[in-house]
Amino acid sequence: MSELPHVRPAAPEQPAPSTAAGTRPALDAVDVIAFLCELFAFGTLAVWGFTAWPFPWNIALGIAAPVVAILLWALFVSPRAVIAVHPFARALVELLVYAAATIVWWTSGSAWIGIAFAVVAVSVGLIAGRRRLS
Repeated sequence: MSELPHVRPAAPEQPAPSTAAGTRPALDAVDVIAFLCELFAFGTLAVWGFTAWPFPWNIALGIAAPVVAILLWALFVSPRAVIAVHPFARALVELLVYAAATIVWWTSGSAWIGIAFAVVAVSVGLIAGRRRLS
């Protein structure tokens, strides 16, 4: 063993980060529209809870429906999600929240608003999801 030269393996080269440490890339239109879709879904669930039920239940569901949706979003979908899940599970939770808002619009007699929201939300979700994967 003493005949072998003492060689320390070289560390693999790390690519230079595109942004400085502690900073985030700039927001673009897809990020803003995705955020507006989230807010629209949470607001839709709140309005549904307050308007679709009789008195004692409207207070409970008007608060609980958006809180549950926000909790699911914070746990699984947000950029700083508490629980890191597979991208498929993340997309499934995102789709669940958007589908709930779409169903609310559909059942309240505003089907066109629900369809328009679903098209915009799913399109933006696909674009944002594809960017997160690459």
